Amino acid sequence: MTAEASQAGPQEDLAADGGRPLDIALLTYKGNPFCGGQGVYVRHLSRELARLGHRVEVIGSQPYPVLDEGYDGLTLTELPSLDLYRSPDPFRTPARDEYRDWIDALEVATMWTGGFPEPLTFSLRARRHLRARRGEFDVVHDNQTLGYGLLGDVGAPLVTTIHHPITVDRQLELDAAENWQQRMSKRRWYAFTRMQKRVARRLPSVLTVSGTSRAEIVDHLGVREDRIHVVHIGADTDLFSPDASVPVVPGRIVTTSSADVPLKGLVFLVEALAKVRTEHAGAHLVVVGKRPTEGPVAQAIERYGLEGAVDFVKGISDAELVDLVRSAEVACVPSLYEGFSLPAAEAMATGTPLVATTGGAIPEVAGTDGETCLAVPPGDAGALAAGLSRLLGDAELRTRLGRAGRERVLRHFTWARAAEGTVARYREAIAGSSGRLPGRTAAAQGVESTPPTPDTGVYSESRATC
Repeated sequence: MTAEASQAGPQEDLAADGGRPLDIALLTYKGNPFCGGQGVYVRHLSRELARLGHRVEVIGSQPYPVLDEGYDGLTLTELPSLDLYRSPDPFRTPARDEYRDWIDALEVATMWTGGFPEPLTFSLRARRHLRARRGEFDVVHDNQTLGYGLLGDVGAPLVTTIHHPITVDRQLELDAAENWQQRMSKRRWYAFTRMQKRVARRLPSVLTVSGTSRAEIVDHLGVREDRIHVVHIGADTDLFSPDASVPVVPGRIVTTSSADVPLKGLVFLVEALAKVRTEHAGAHLVVVGKRPTEGPVAQAIERYGLEGAVDFVKGISDAELVDLVRSAEVACVPSLYEGFSLPAAEAMATGTPLVATTGGAIPEVAGTDGETCLAVPPGDAGALAAGLSRLLGDAELRTRLGRAGRERVLRHFTWARAAEGTVARYREAIAGSSGRLPGRTAAAQGVESTPPTPDTGVYSESRATC
């Protein structure tokens, strides 16, 4: 009999898959649900897990996750850091009375040396928290923290999501660096990849969001193929849906992008817009993201005289975002690389026709060129301009691609399907834990409980853009 079966009460309601409802600890070291894929993932996955009948406790640090309300068994536990990157005083030095323990001291020291400490320090705090609550959870699900603290005993079987290896981001940012000082700074910031590789190789069960990410986790992080399982994520298709009452603005192109992150490819979209406007004078771009004051994107806007043709919006509600996408004639994903691409799935779900690059896993989401989207090579402003001009000039093509895109998302990429696939992996992890019951110590089970000693310079993470 499995551990979960032995604990099932005779009167307990069953979950949607017919099994016992699980108690799930879902960890996220950064939980902003409106900017960045990690917070979006936690928000939607936790809701759908609760809908399936499971009890989900999200354990997160600043910016704290915002969870959907009205679901029994869905709760948030705040595990505070020193919040060193908060607005309006990022890279702050805390006052003496803010320090609580050695983990806080490590967090500050790592920031002072140019690293991003939150993944490591969150993992250490999470391990301490989970050990103190040993026996309360059936499974622990880590959302790409990949810190040393999660090796060894965390009180329950561990499942980890790796959206994509951050080594891809690291290389793109190094390639975009303009001088040796920038390259040195980015190497310090991304030194955490040594920690991620070491942790990832020792994880028993890894989830990822696409076949492309699975292959790159094997190649970049050295994780064994048999430990990695693809569970596609998706769009909230109830929210992101067509609405004929929302007027479409002629010439409007919408994208979601972090302007200062090279892999998002926004600079190529700005260059493409300049070309498009020679044929479609009313073409304009709305970027869901923060307006840059300097850097390649700001320089391109000024160089091509696009100040009045590119708008940035930030901090809008879900409803406002959906209506913005609905109002566009074309949605665009110009990224050089994506591990999945939620913006592509969400735009397609509204029925808005999509122009997208073939970077990373985007083709897995967007589908076949000419059938569900127009696909162009990444980093090619000319090809991007040609695709945008073609769609802006062909209403029939826009209608056909928009309809086919939504149908593709409904078939393959919804959060309900993602939650069902994730639960299946939870149950496999529990069943495969060699009969170890949640709550027994690692030492008693003959499992290594002490993570490797962290080496100087690995306590960092991909630069926060939100």
